[in-house]
Amino acid sequence: MGMASVVLEILKGPGLGVMVSELVKLMVPIWVALFVGVFVGWIWRPKWATLAGAASSGLNETPPSSSGGVSLTAGAGSGQPSKVCPAAPLTISSCSKMKSENDKSSLVNSDDLEHLCLLVELKDGGPAWIQMMDRSTATMSYQAWRRDPQTGPPQYKSRTVFEDATPELVRDFFWDDEFRMKWDEMLLSASILEECSTTGTMMVQWVRKFPFFCSDREYIIGRRIWESGQAYYCVTKGVPCSTVPRLNKPRRVDLYYSSWCIRAVESRGDGQRTACEVILFHHEDMGIPWEIAKLGVRQGMWGAVKKIEPGLRSYQKGRASEKAPISRCAFLAQINTKLSEDHMNSLKSGSSSVKTSEIDNKTLHTSEKDRLEKKVPKLLVYGAAVLLACSLDRGLLTKALIFGTARRVGRIGKR
Repeated sequence: MGMASVVLEILKGPGLGVMVSELVKLMVPIWVALFVGVFVGWIWRPKWATLAGAASSGLNETPPSSSGGVSLTAGAGSGQPSKVCPAAPLTISSCSKMKSENDKSSLVNSDDLEHLCLLVELKDGGPAWIQMMDRSTATMSYQAWRRDPQTGPPQYKSRTVFEDATPELVRDFFWDDEFRMKWDEMLLSASILEECSTTGTMMVQWVRKFPFFCSDREYIIGRRIWESGQAYYCVTKGVPCSTVPRLNKPRRVDLYYSSWCIRAVESRGDGQRTACEVILFHHEDMGIPWEIAKLGVRQGMWGAVKKIEPGLRSYQKGRASEKAPISRCAFLAQINTKLSEDHMNSLKSGSSSVKTSEIDNKTLHTSEKDRLEKKVPKLLVYGAAVLLACSLDRGLLTKALIFGTARRVGRIGKR
């Protein structure tokens, strides 16, 4: 009956042209208000979220990191002044916080290795992966997936195969912050804060450029590499650091995880193991609403990924020269913790003494505040729709259009 009444009122109207004119006049302020609301809401959210996080965990502490995805940034050099990976680190650690394999309080330890192994083997117990992309060029193939856990930001996974590249070269390429400055236009600065010459573990500081409408982001990252055969398990994640004060700008990203498995695979051409496979897992909470971040990733993924290979080929050509110097970061990338095949098989099967459920609880931790954030925008949308419908006396068509638009906008968070 409601729809029939709307149709009757349309038929009784003065004409189609008047109706179209009325719809245009109505939709313009609705969309303007929607975009203004999204922009204002995004500007407003990070401020109180930062204050809430600081009040609950302290200024110099960071919450545990979590798991998942895809490294997407690439491009030309930014041309801005930057602090690159120095020949000697700012602080040479005594390895007390990094060295021991069995010390669970170290920056990057065996728990993180096991979790990465379970992700690679699809045994981490998380939701199913949904494929987003399958693209290729003559010398590179790329596949990407996404999943949305019940708590925490979206998680991404990718599989990239580079033809005519060794795992050792690709390992050094992704670890080399000094060279990354030449191809990753979002990386403004990178420096080593601590290092361990025994395990190769590093604590590094990144500052990354974000779009003009938000401030740059700072990352304090712990990273380490394990080797088993010709496979390299590279873990990078956000870690706490009391020696670097937290600033308003750039804003520090606490929840960060980006790890990958690098190994040799058969080439598409001759079938020989001359290609290199990189399986990456990535996710982070940048302080941007997750739905907006997902839209940005979906739209810009391939354009960013296909720029990585020119950087790799340039790095490959430079490393082929015997006179080419090696950076400190690339040197530390070659210091790996070697593991036996039996040990790796036990990690992949999840049969070690580490309880992976505890890792999942840490890496997917989200407070009640996060769930509240998802509910508030929907209430605002529906409330604004009621107020607008009650304040405009333009017939049933107008009201039906308002409530229909509000319902579609309110459903965004469910997708």
